[in-house]
Amino acid sequence: MPIVAQSTETTDWVSRFADEVIEESERRAPGKPVVVASGLSPSGPIHLGNLREVMTPHLVADEIRRRGHQVRHLISWDDYDRYRKVPAGVAGVDESWAEHIGKPLTSVPAPKGSSHPNWAEHFKAAMIESLAELGVEFDGISQTAQYTSGVYREQILHAMRHRGDIDAILDQYRTKKAPAKKQPGQRPLDEAELEAAEGSGAAAEDDGSSGAAGYFPYKPYCGNCEKDLTTVTSYDDDSTELTYACTACGFSETVRLSEFNRGKLVWKVDWPMRWAYEGVVFEPSGVDHSSPGSSFQVGGQIVGIFGGKQPIGPMYAFVGISGMAKMSSSKGGVPTPADALKIMEPQLLRWLYARRRPNQSFKVAFDQEIQRLYDEWDRLDAKVADGSALPADAAAHSRAVRTAAGELPRTARSLPYRTLASVADITAGHEDQALRILSELDPSRPLASLDEARPRYDKAEAWINTHVPAEQRTIVRDEPDTELLKSLDDQGRESLRLLLDGLADHWSLDGLTHLVYGVPKVQAGFSADATPKELPPEIKTAQRSFFALLYHLLVGRDTGPRLPTLLLAVGQERVRALLGE
Repeated sequence: MPIVAQSTETTDWVSRFADEVIEESERRAPGKPVVVASGLSPSGPIHLGNLREVMTPHLVADEIRRRGHQVRHLISWDDYDRYRKVPAGVAGVDESWAEHIGKPLTSVPAPKGSSHPNWAEHFKAAMIESLAELGVEFDGISQTAQYTSGVYREQILHAMRHRGDIDAILDQYRTKKAPAKKQPGQRPLDEAELEAAEGSGAAAEDDGSSGAAGYFPYKPYCGNCEKDLTTVTSYDDDSTELTYACTACGFSETVRLSEFNRGKLVWKVDWPMRWAYEGVVFEPSGVDHSSPGSSFQVGGQIVGIFGGKQPIGPMYAFVGISGMAKMSSSKGGVPTPADALKIMEPQLLRWLYARRRPNQSFKVAFDQEIQRLYDEWDRLDAKVADGSALPADAAAHSRAVRTAAGELPRTARSLPYRTLASVADITAGHEDQALRILSELDPSRPLASLDEARPRYDKAEAWINTHVPAEQRTIVRDEPDTELLKSLDDQGRESLRLLLDGLADHWSLDGLTHLVYGVPKVQAGFSADATPKELPPEIKTAQRSFFALLYHLLVGRDTGPRLPTLLLAVGQERVRALLGE
């Protein structure tokens, strides 16, 4: 990989964070790799909101790599977290899974039909595959492996020795005051926001248990039922003997914590412990972590007990999808990165996360809006190619199409997504017909193979087949609408004649666009080349009426795919037949 002394992309949020992180890393651990981190809980489908937890540090890490620095992007799989509830909408899962609530995620069976050994591995696998397609380089850390192998033993014993100090910090944020009244216009903190933290294990916001024996920041999993519904009843610092009782099954035992590996630090202690253990310099967190008493704020104090420092931690806003406000992995049908990658290329998905600052919310489109997003992306692509893109836009584009390791695979011929979707819709899976139509888009550069338009064509076809309602699909008429043709007045018949007379000479995407917009202009006595500024407002009305007539005659509806694409798809001979020639 070539070494670059300094990035030239200094105007976007990624570069600014990279500057800060490099400087801070040199201050904390000079000469060592820069460490950035993410945390994901495989408690259910890992959704597009959770992806921001990964993409934010990935983009910063990648910029640091581009500058020639060594960097590690850690993804902690919080697979030793408790199984909290049965998520809705997961195939093969019913309420019988409730019997596993309280067990580690790696001790819960995988959903029915899965080839993976447990619940956590099932949901991790899909995310790992998506991250590979997105070009995200990372070091994965299983928290089950870390805890059960004794990696954190000294940190656990240290936390238990300093449990009084930890309790004192946490006590600053404990309160019995009534919650503040909701201010007018304030958005409620709903379940989606509270549980979005599952991406980093923080959903429970657990700070440990206090009882007659005092406060303990450690929670064992029961040796009988495997659940974490346990209470530590005594602990001796010298011998490390710990006694706990399980409220779920009544089991109790005494163990030596210096030899015991079946439990974990509570979340508000676990997270800062890992910051210190791994030397994390940069880790973002959701808006729920930024409130008073949240795990990030409290962790900033607790991390000092472990001899570490709080990472640079920008707050990131939530990610929505078109037609939905927010996502929560506790609700069924929440789109995942794999769902998005079925209908869009990795470059587009990377761009959505790269172009917005972490504290700016945005939406990922699964409806018609995806066509507009692709149009916007293609315009940016063209501006970057001709050098007219603004610096920040060019930087976001660069981060979308390549990483420090090189360019991401891309479609050889990036034809308009909306055109590809229309062609896939009209041809209904017939690839020979799709190739014929796409080859006629630009006769000067005919498509030799459908592979040239892949994978974008496949993504557009998947979108048509999975996200466009049946009633909105395009079905070309088998026979002419003779009653409508007979009912046309002179102007209607003339408009069809002008179109039919020009078909052969305008048979390309650009040519047909010029023709269908030009017919109403010519009928009104203007040149087909007249610009909107040269035309009266009523021409737009005439164009809309003409377009509606063509849609009715071709597909029996008021609207449909863009007319030039539709005409190419139907073919000259069939168009002439359906228009009454």
